[in-house]
Amino acid sequence: MRVTATTGAGRALARRAAGLGLAAILGAAVAVTGARAQAFQTLAPHAILIDADTGAVLFEKGADEPFSPASMAKLMTVEVLFDEMRKGKLGPDTEFTISENAWRRGGAGGGGSSMFAQLNSKVKLPDLLRGIVVQSGNDASIAAAEGVAGTEDNFAQIMNRHAKEIGLERSTFRNATGYSAPDQKVTARDMSKLAIHLIETYPEQYKLFAEREFTWNKIRQQNRNPLLALDIGADGLKTGYLEESGYGLTGSAVQNGQRLVLVVSGLKTARDRAAESRKLIEWGFRAFEARQVFNAGEMVAEAETYGGEKGRVPLVTKKPVRLMLPRGNSDRLVARATYQGPLTAPVEEGREVGRLKVTRGEQVVLDMPLYTGEAVPAGTMTQRALDAALEVGTGWFRQALSRITSKS
Repeated sequence: MRVTATTGAGRALARRAAGLGLAAILGAAVAVTGARAQAFQTLAPHAILIDADTGAVLFEKGADEPFSPASMAKLMTVEVLFDEMRKGKLGPDTEFTISENAWRRGGAGGGGSSMFAQLNSKVKLPDLLRGIVVQSGNDASIAAAEGVAGTEDNFAQIMNRHAKEIGLERSTFRNATGYSAPDQKVTARDMSKLAIHLIETYPEQYKLFAEREFTWNKIRQQNRNPLLALDIGADGLKTGYLEESGYGLTGSAVQNGQRLVLVVSGLKTARDRAAESRKLIEWGFRAFEARQVFNAGEMVAEAETYGGEKGRVPLVTKKPVRLMLPRGNSDRLVARATYQGPLTAPVEEGREVGRLKVTRGEQVVLDMPLYTGEAVPAGTMTQRALDAALEVGTGWFRQALSRITSKS
């Protein structure tokens, strides 16, 4: 099997000999010795399991169907706080006031999970974060929103801006707590992206999600994540429950250096949530084997350049390219590197220009960004003139082909 690099216009370039390792892995047929990977069954109407390092989707079910996130929305609340900390706008000594609004709507009288912070008290950021992450406090979440943006509505606008930047394509947030709101919806796929973003972008702050308990106002509460009590390598993230959406969980676990991220939602009981989450995590670690194909920085494909000293530039990944292959599965995989090109010189090194995608049938099992592996300076006038003539010719051909196709 050949692996190709394809421009947005559809032209294919043969990969260099470095691709033989990937071609051998993808092209070889494996005898069927067990059940197909996607044959896994779960009670959850919405579920996804992802290998965090590669982005490979190991299992999905209703992963793009919207549902109410409940307290899993607090993951985006925390992401905003983490970002403010990274920018130096918030620090360990920053204090948040528990307003009457936060106390009444988010306190024990509000009917949901609470930090049990006292009215008009001041809570420093590290404690407030534990109130949100460990205790799932609605009062803490509202206080955080008001402290950062003045009102919860203003804070929701920040949440949605961050969601767009992270790449959450089908999610909309309306409050910091996850309280029911008509158009506050997320998808399992988007929540998994958010989880991986938190893990990779804020590794120190992420450690909060593994804390098993937190005491505030002399009230000790256990972390609501049931996976933390199991011997499966779990270290986060967040549960949620609303009557309209059922029981949900965004979780993550690490075994032998491999991290899996899961999202489930729509389960009928807390027991089902714990059981289905554990079953999905354990199956993911058991049913797949990792095969590394390229090292970080190794050439994966080539892209055409226009007007440069060289006609092509290597495309590389910043992470190792590792495939998660189902044990006992005969499906063939197809790999393709895509970019919008040709790339106009000068081309700087390290610029993100495309994606490496590997598919199994209709399922994407690997999706990684591709970067230019070296710089390509602008070429001489003669080189640029030749490239211009070539581009005019190919452009005319594409236009002619389009006219013929539209008439047929």
